[in-house]
Amino acid sequence: MAEKTINGIPQMGYGTWNRSPDEAYQGVLWALEAGCRHIDTAQGYRNEEAVGRAIRDSGIARADIYITTKIAPENFAAGEPTRTALESLDKLGIDQVDLLLLHWPSIKNEYPMPSYVGELTALHDNGRARMIGVSNFTIPLIDEAIPLFGGRPIATNQCEIHVFFQNRKVAAHCAAKGIPMTAYSPLARGAVKNDPVLTEIGNKHGATDAQVALAFLMHEGRITIPSSGKKERIAANFAARNISLDDQDVTRIRALDKHMRLVNGPWCPVWDD
Repeated sequence: MAEKTINGIPQMGYGTWNRSPDEAYQGVLWALEAGCRHIDTAQGYRNEEAVGRAIRDSGIARADIYITTKIAPENFAAGEPTRTALESLDKLGIDQVDLLLLHWPSIKNEYPMPSYVGELTALHDNGRARMIGVSNFTIPLIDEAIPLFGGRPIATNQCEIHVFFQNRKVAAHCAAKGIPMTAYSPLARGAVKNDPVLTEIGNKHGATDAQVALAFLMHEGRITIPSSGKKERIAANFAARNISLDDQDVTRIRALDKHMRLVNGPWCPVWDD
């Protein structure tokens, strides 16, 4: 099956959050072996060097792999987004990243958005980032960011999205602005396993609960970046691209939304909900 893209971003990627360097290295190799060509990392994951090494060791041409990394919010002081982004490129062993995101808005508004967004757009204009975007931005923050991007597209807003927390308010607002959503923690950190609705739908399609959960997100137009440290699970996640849910399936899964937000801490913005 040909790789589907959303806004030029491969719709299914491999996430490396919470993966040690050794785990990230092996996971990226397994993901690439399974056919995945979108790899997601971040400064905060502390595994960029291992991700870059795996990409080189895979033998797959750099041009065929879509790489995302993210600037950590503690690196938003004047000059730091630029310095640390260039450091990330060095660790990854590349001259240009495909997608560079602001990992979070500034924590407790410590740094002014015009400053750190300005450095992000300069990295794009200088050819260091082919595409730029945001992560964990709320509706007010998206509206604040749009004019600061100065007409440059916001490639995506990467947020927590899974069947139990579908984040529709932010997704609808971003869709109206032409910004697709990337779903992180798309398997609700394992909570999708053994859900009776997902299991029943999976049995119908010869698929696992996780595969149904991922197929649903892709049906809804989300980019998704599941993570696993197991070779067979990584391959199974990527194979979810081949599942076609019917209207009844989609309606039933939409009804699973119970606002089960998993990521919420003092570093988070004031969520829309």
